[in-house]
Amino acid sequence: QVQLVESGGGLVQAGGSLRLSCAASGRTFSNYAIGWFRQAPGKEREFVAVITWSTGATYHADSVKDRFTISRDNAKNTVYLEMNSLKPEDTAVYYCAAINGVASLEGVDYWGQGTLVTVSS
Repeated sequence: QVQLVESGGGLVQAGGSLRLSCAASGRTFSNYAIGWFRQAPGKEREFVAVITWSTGATYHADSVKDRFTISRDNAKNTVYLEMNSLKPEDTAVYYCAAINGVASLEGVDYWGQGTLVTVSS
């Protein structure tokens, strides 16, 4: 089992920044890549970014790659999502996920509970 706990969401004005955190625990969490997904109201959940524990290799969705940065702190077992230049369309519930394989919904084995990010215009 892997447990994922997100934090850091909130309300921010357009152009502002937020940093989300995902604390991972469990016996096998280091076997997984950790990713962020988001789900806006009325829309499907979509991939945002992913990072591997071992090498720190990252991949970001095209929609965020110039504004968001995923990173990790192995000592704290925590993955971060630094979000800059936020837009109202970034408003969504952001989920942390333990990924086994392809960085897609189908590759997720464990989900966090989600944290709400609201960007006001």
